[in-house]
Amino acid sequence: MIILIALLLTLAGAVLVYLASAQQRLRVRALPSSAKWAGAALVAAGTACWWYDAGVGPGITAALTMLMLTWVTLPYLSWWRTASEEAGES
Repeated sequence: MIILIALLLTLAGAVLVYLASAQQRLRVRALPSSAKWAGAALVAAGTACWWYDAGVGPGITAALTMLMLTWVTLPYLSWWRTASEEAGES
């Protein structure tokens, strides 16, 4: 159960940090900077849960892997959404 909580906290935090970035393309405007701080707090809480369940080394590795997978996937989702909208307009 702790792993699921850690996974969801890390995922939600990574999404908030991404959506608060000026470079994101999923929304018309980026979220305010307070969302970036909330996302960082969620990532820290998720990392603490990973540490608690798996230990320090594996916990850090799991948290960083989750961040990496999320931050790699979100730009592709944005590209896919834009490509499907452009295909629908033609």
